[in-house]
Amino acid sequence: TDNCSISTRTLSKSSFDCSDVGANTTYLIVTDVNGNVDSASAVITVQDVIKPTVITQNLTLGQVTSGAGSIIAAQVDNGSTDNCTIASRTLSKSSFDCSDVGANTIWLRVTDVNGNVDSASAVITVEDVIKPTVLTQNVTVSLDASGAGSITATQVDNGSTDNCTIASKTLSKSS
Repeated sequence: TDNCSISTRTLSKSSFDCSDVGANTTYLIVTDVNGNVDSASAVITVQDVIKPTVITQNLTLGQVTSGAGSIIAAQVDNGSTDNCTIASRTLSKSSFDCSDVGANTIWLRVTDVNGNVDSASAVITVEDVIKPTVLTQNVTVSLDASGAGSITATQVDNGSTDNCTIASKTLSKSS
């Protein structure tokens, strides 16, 4: 108020951005029609309440020789953004092994510098693309009285291995 009338009201600061999150002291400067000036301070609290926008992409992960593989958040992130700055990106699952072969839904969680969090899902398709290592040994077959004999895959196998699990062993000819 003024005993005459107020000519102008100005603020020492009227625009705020992410760098101003928290308490900010601002001054209201009032000038009356006769040029008299006074000011008072006010605390302006700036808040960032906007969650990040999380954008993901699906991935295909081929198995490595040990039967395990891993991904990082940057591989799943497909351009996530925030009105301020992103502080971290984390995955709900990042390591995969033979038990995960097929489609796996995971979550990318993005946290901004002011603690706002959001997440989105992505499908990680785990493939076992490594052929088994087949090791064989020679076998001698003794024929019976009718002139017939047979062998099994177990007899011919000499320690075959796979990065995951061997599902079956068969022979091209067993009789």
